[in-house]
Amino acid sequence: MDSAKADVRESSVLPTALTGAQRARYARHLSLPEVGERGQQRLLAARVLCVGAGGLGSPIAMYLAAAGVGTIGIIDSDVVDESNLQRQVIHGQSRIGVPKVFSAAAVIAELNPGVDVIAHERELTSDNALELFASYDLIVDGTDTFATRYLINDACVLLGKPFVFASVLRFGGQVMTVLPGRSACYRCAFPEPPLPGTVPTCEQAGVFGAMCGVIGSYEAVEAIKLITGVGEPLTNRMMRVDALTMNTEILAIPADPQCAVCGESPTITGLIDYPAWCGTKHTSSNDDVTALQLQGELAARDAGANDFVLIDVREPFETQICAIDGALHIPQGLLADNDDIRTIAKDTRFVVMCLGGVRSAAACEYLRGEGFLSVHNLAGGIRSWIDDVDPSLTRY
Repeated sequence: MDSAKADVRESSVLPTALTGAQRARYARHLSLPEVGERGQQRLLAARVLCVGAGGLGSPIAMYLAAAGVGTIGIIDSDVVDESNLQRQVIHGQSRIGVPKVFSAAAVIAELNPGVDVIAHERELTSDNALELFASYDLIVDGTDTFATRYLINDACVLLGKPFVFASVLRFGGQVMTVLPGRSACYRCAFPEPPLPGTVPTCEQAGVFGAMCGVIGSYEAVEAIKLITGVGEPLTNRMMRVDALTMNTEILAIPADPQCAVCGESPTITGLIDYPAWCGTKHTSSNDDVTALQLQGELAARDAGANDFVLIDVREPFETQICAIDGALHIPQGLLADNDDIRTIAKDTRFVVMCLGGVRSAAACEYLRGEGFLSVHNLAGGIRSWIDDVDPSLTRY
């Protein structure tokens, strides 16, 4: 285990000595014998990439910066939205609409101007992950999709890069550290992604905002431990936290010799199309309608010149935030048991919508499987409706 930790902490040339200003700033680290001057030097020399600048990424980036990690990369393609502010504490009201990477960089610069922040304003993909990860010592996962977690895992295992991953949903969260070649990886714990629609997203199920701070802080702790060599990392173990009961549990996660990426005979030797593999990828097709097309169809329906059923498959709390008048609200998970659907003629035209177009695409597939002949997905979901038709609605 010690040699595994040395891969992180000795990956860069250490500074010759701390300056007087650094000694003052990091005095509380220097007073810890386990960290000391050598540990602080390792932090100052480290290069850490934070994937995501949202709920988990906020405490990760802020605590790494406060600890004195010399170079922090942040990759995120999103912009700050008002609905983020309930949990994404690195952002603020004045930066709504600003790319998250630049919003986070501004806060880090104020928190610790000695940190070099590299903002990667892009989506992490199979095309850029290996090249991007190669220039960092350690990767910390602050994302919220299965596809991205598998991508991070596989890229890190292929490169031999240590990483920390976590997830939060509703009132719970979990954390685990991976040292490729020395410990179990994410695929050892979860060999296959869940079937699409079986695990709700944070948008559907909600997330207790403070839990992002708890779990993200645990990730920062793990990262700092790896860099400094302090303590034992959460390798071959997964910590789970329940905010409602304040119970924690540690699950043993042994390395799987049959693992597809880190096992004895790996079948994954390169990065794949992870959204497609996880069943969450939606590409435009002739069965999609745009927000502007839907606007025209609704106007025609109101005038009696057209007839179709608009189904909104979001959760009830989402429709309370914003909705399109004239939609039939049936949550995706209840679609199969809905009596109203059974009474509709098979040749009825459907347009199905959700927040961004992914859940509605799955609902379209279900309706087609039930024999409905004309089923269409609203491309981009209600977000595209807000952008292109009605910006007065609340975006979340």
